[in-house]
Amino acid sequence: MGLAAQAALTGPIEEQPSLWHQSDLLSLVPAEPQLQPTTLLVLDTETTGLDPASAQCIEVGAVLFHVPSRSVLSQVSFLLPAAANPAEHVNGIAAMVTCLPQPWQAGLQHFQSLLAVADAVLAHNAAFDAQWFGIKPLPPIEKPWICSMNDIEWPPERHLRSAPSVRDLALAYGVPVWAAHRALTDCTYLVQVLERCSDLEALLVAALEPRLLYRANLPYAERHRAKQAGFRWNEAVRGAWSRRLSERQAQALPFLVQRVEADSVAA
Repeated sequence: MGLAAQAALTGPIEEQPSLWHQSDLLSLVPAEPQLQPTTLLVLDTETTGLDPASAQCIEVGAVLFHVPSRSVLSQVSFLLPAAANPAEHVNGIAAMVTCLPQPWQAGLQHFQSLLAVADAVLAHNAAFDAQWFGIKPLPPIEKPWICSMNDIEWPPERHLRSAPSVRDLALAYGVPVWAAHRALTDCTYLVQVLERCSDLEALLVAALEPRLLYRANLPYAERHRAKQAGFRWNEAVRGAWSRRLSERQAQALPFLVQRVEADSVAA
């Protein structure tokens, strides 16, 4: 989660492929057995910027959550020392505070022990959080990731827009929102949403379905349909609305999509 770039909303859409072409591409998606996670490590990070090449993670929050009982098993939060925090206006963490004496090494060790027993890791905008792990002192994460913003198809009766914010997701499930942009606070919101999901097991299994990148094939005048379906303009693919989808999701769309080859992905 943390900071997120906003996508532009203008530009042409390429011509539609045939129905045969779409079906042919979808048939290439391999079928794999799906994991049924019992324990989730719900995590969030706060950072000094968007790019790990020029910024660093300054806070990690995590909650070990037991899915069948909808119970919190353990939790941890710690700050990582930083000389400066250009994103203080967003996350409210002063660099000076990160350098105060606190046992962050012990917090990191506890985090690793929680990670070791989790079946999967859940984060909101997981692609952002995942990029900070494997950069010292944070360990790499090899567990499956679930993105509560993009991978989980929240029930339509919750009236959530595609890719909802943590705030909107919490409010849709009746979770009070009292603060934002601290790692453990956002984890708590997500956990309380999960506690209220009667169909959580099915949502998680669907979220772990293999995903490939697709582009929407719609005329320019109908670009709003791509946006409403969660596609993003010019983000993963230059000059196109694109989104990562499972085979089931792609087939269920009310418009045509086309599998994106690797050389079409934006650098």
